[in-house]
Amino acid sequence: MTRRRVLIAVSLAFATAFVGATGFWLGRQQPAAAVDERAVLYWYDPMMPDTHFDKPGKSPFMDMDLVPRFAGEAQAQAGVAISPGMVQNLGIRLAAVELTSAGAEIRASGTLIYNDRSLATVQAKQDGFVDRGHGRAVGDVVRAGDPLIDMRVPAWSGALAEYLALRAGSEARLATAARLRLDALGVPGDAIAAAERRNLAPTTFTVRAPVAGAVMALDARPGAALGAGEPIATISGLSPVWLVASVPQGSLGGLKAGASARATFPAFDGEAFTGRIDALLPGANLVNRTVEVRVTLDNRDGRLRPGMTGDVTLSGASREAAITVPSEAVIRTGRRSLVIVANEGGGFEPVEVTLGAAIGDRLQIVSGVSEGQRVVASGQFLIDSEANLTGVLERLRGSSSAALDVYSSTGRVTAIDASGVTLSHAPVPQLAWPEMTMAFGWGEVDRGIAVGDAVEFSFRKVGSSYELTALRKADAAR
Repeated sequence: MTRRRVLIAVSLAFATAFVGATGFWLGRQQPAAAVDERAVLYWYDPMMPDTHFDKPGKSPFMDMDLVPRFAGEAQAQAGVAISPGMVQNLGIRLAAVELTSAGAEIRASGTLIYNDRSLATVQAKQDGFVDRGHGRAVGDVVRAGDPLIDMRVPAWSGALAEYLALRAGSEARLATAARLRLDALGVPGDAIAAAERRNLAPTTFTVRAPVAGAVMALDARPGAALGAGEPIATISGLSPVWLVASVPQGSLGGLKAGASARATFPAFDGEAFTGRIDALLPGANLVNRTVEVRVTLDNRDGRLRPGMTGDVTLSGASREAAITVPSEAVIRTGRRSLVIVANEGGGFEPVEVTLGAAIGDRLQIVSGVSEGQRVVASGQFLIDSEANLTGVLERLRGSSSAALDVYSSTGRVTAIDASGVTLSHAPVPQLAWPEMTMAFGWGEVDRGIAVGDAVEFSFRKVGSSYELTALRKADAAR
């Protein structure tokens, strides 16, 4: 039995060796795998196809191997290619570059404020004491001539008594001088007339509202002592009122003082209020890059109340038709403006453009693209995240930091200062970051955002901090 087992084991070992040798021999008889014998012209980074290398290796721009370019192959194009299915999954929206008629109307939002030209300040003209307040309070609407306070003014009472005594005497010249003195002291005309009728100098004087309007401040209360020049009340007229609207800098070219304006307010649905442009204020907002335009609106019925918000349509000078793209399609880096152009075959390429005026919700393109091309109007940052487009954008910026890792996310602005912006952002999987709030340096991005804005952004690590490489509002892209 033992001998039989040994024979079986030897037979199995011999069979295994035979099969292995046969397989080895058959493998040696197969033809060698085909080797690409085409000549290599150079090596390149697909994201930087214009830069050539004479040997293989790692790309100095991206964390990837260089790719050979063989003789006879088509020249690589700048940009990236994304399949139609991926474009749909990313929610990328394209918009046409169009020739837009630059209409004469500019739309903006604004807030009603008091008209400073109808502001009146009531002051004490002589030392005195407040005797009565007439129940006035801040916010009350008064008419011209309505009483504000009654006050005792010893200088007025004494001067009136002297005038009445001289008036009753035979020295008309002295009486005339005493009357002129009353005017110089600021005694109200109605008080002088009442004293002449009754031949008695009053002990109290009524201070009245010089204009109709709202009481903005009331500084005199019963029992208070007032010195000459101290304020009693401030009254602002209610008609006309001013509507102050923020207009983008690029839209100012067609506006001028005196042009017509039409305003609407949520409180008066469907009703339009007509007015005129009073002034284009000299200062500009450095944060959102707008200029305030002041519109005068008639308010004799008192329905328009300062603090209300509304929309205004401003009439400006007509301009020639211009090449435009949707405003959300433009990426501002701080030094340059870019759009992502969709090429034939599913390719996307960043193109630098020169911006002109704003025409409604579109921006004029002076140079860079032409009518009929298509640009990405929504999803630029998704392209950046999906296809690592940042390397292409950095090349256009001429930055030597293209080799740095760049990350993308979305968030909301919680604070802004001169050094940077604080964002409450979504998770960043590449860095294993959860949702959190942190500060980012400005870098060279456009700063046209405000606290509360939803944004899409890209950033990189610089030393021990993080710096923005791109930043744009997300609301328009949605």
